[in-house]
Amino acid sequence: MTQPAPRYDCIVVGAGHNGLVCAHHLARAGRSVLVLEAGGQVGGAAITREFAPGFQVSAGAHLLHLMPPRLMRELDLAAHGLKFAAERLKTVALAPGGAHLTLAGDAVFGAPDAADQAAYPRWRALMQRLANALHPALLEAPPRLGSGEWRDGAALLRLGWAIRRLGRHDMRELLRIAGMCVHDLLEEHFSSPLLRGALAFDAVLGSNLGPRSPGTVLSLLYRMAAPGGPEALAQPEGGLGAVTRALGRAAVAAGAELRTNSAVARILMRADRVCGVALASGEEIAAPVVISNADPRTTFLGLLGSEHLDAGFVRRIAQLRSRGLAAKVHLALDALPQFRDLDPEALRGRLLVAPSPDYVEDAYNHAKYREYSAAPALEVTVPTLADPALAPAGRHVVSVIAQYVPYDLAGHWPQQRQRFIERVIDTLAVYAPQLPASVCGSELLTPVDIEREFRISGGHWHHAELAFDQFFLVRPVPGAAQYRTPVPGLFLCGAGCHPGGGVMGLAGRNAARQVMREAA
Repeated sequence: MTQPAPRYDCIVVGAGHNGLVCAHHLARAGRSVLVLEAGGQVGGAAITREFAPGFQVSAGAHLLHLMPPRLMRELDLAAHGLKFAAERLKTVALAPGGAHLTLAGDAVFGAPDAADQAAYPRWRALMQRLANALHPALLEAPPRLGSGEWRDGAALLRLGWAIRRLGRHDMRELLRIAGMCVHDLLEEHFSSPLLRGALAFDAVLGSNLGPRSPGTVLSLLYRMAAPGGPEALAQPEGGLGAVTRALGRAAVAAGAELRTNSAVARILMRADRVCGVALASGEEIAAPVVISNADPRTTFLGLLGSEHLDAGFVRRIAQLRSRGLAAKVHLALDALPQFRDLDPEALRGRLLVAPSPDYVEDAYNHAKYREYSAAPALEVTVPTLADPALAPAGRHVVSVIAQYVPYDLAGHWPQQRQRFIERVIDTLAVYAPQLPASVCGSELLTPVDIEREFRISGGHWHHAELAFDQFFLVRPVPGAAQYRTPVPGLFLCGAGCHPGGGVMGLAGRNAARQVMREAA
């Protein structure tokens, strides 16, 4: 006799951080929730893993910045084992000649121009006011225009009131600069190329944009909208995998069930609505609600299938810009790297190789022609200084995010991998001449590797580019912008949703609330 398929109230596809947050909130509300993860551990790209014998590193993002403290308290992550090896990290903008800048809170140290030192706190205060006005919009589903529903009208009124409360000057400034390129805005405020380069890098990190691209001020405001501001950068003890392990424990404690090594092959339909999922093993699991933490292209064109969708919607998903341009380089070192004219204590922070906006723009120019950057812009951390357990005694890990690295490299990646690793090492050697001699292991994760290893279509960290036409009311596309989809019972909760990528968790939290409103 055939056994009936197991049945749950909700199935979450993918145990990335947003999927785990979503599962926690649904389970805590009394829903029976099953989380299915294709990999061998929870976390998606936010995991800690060994890349060379004895050396461990955060595979994707290496710092926690965007997750609101309020959300961490809701999940009680401290009780589930989350600890921090370092908090409130400073940012050091490296200068080839050794005249480095340090950004700490509202102050910048080492600026060659006293006017820049005076201008920086004013800049930070202005940008933080604008970002704070936008922050409440991150905490809820985007409103629908013209729906006639009171909830959508109220959300629009709240956003409008938050912007109006800025006052006439700041409101005009927000309207003036939101669509600008960050290069032009920074030239209005600062003379130091090094300071402008560091701020411009933050506006394009993880994106398919350069400092001269329109809309990069918006992406900088998005980064600054995190509670506490940019100085809230923290390094979890045990890497980013410690965050997602704590999220997994929180979800289980709330009543969710987690299954790893359980790849979903397709989302099942019956009578034009979702009815469950089928695993790659052939097992079928029933549920009236499926919430996908996978990227939109994988969800709709892979797991669901275009035959269940309107042709216009399929076209929008197929044209979604979702090819990554950021790579991760991991280096195992025999000794602590010595950076010229930099106090070793500063290595505990975040180091940037972005000497000017033009340097970052030149690095971006190569990607337009399917080439990797001749002089890449880099974000560098040495996590073993605060967390020695990540490497054997006396040895260290260097974790690097490199911009820009095209998905579809003209010269093909198998032939170019080692050359690009050497390019990154050579770039670091300008600032730390002894570093190349201490490298005893390395790893490169290109967007192609990120796609394959973490099942993210295009290898984009945000699942879809953060740009005006793929943001807020229209993220990822019209018809799927409020976590709901055109298919009854199917919802989204991943980085491709509002408010976007980064280890934030708000997409998962907002999606759970939407499910509870619509699938009571």
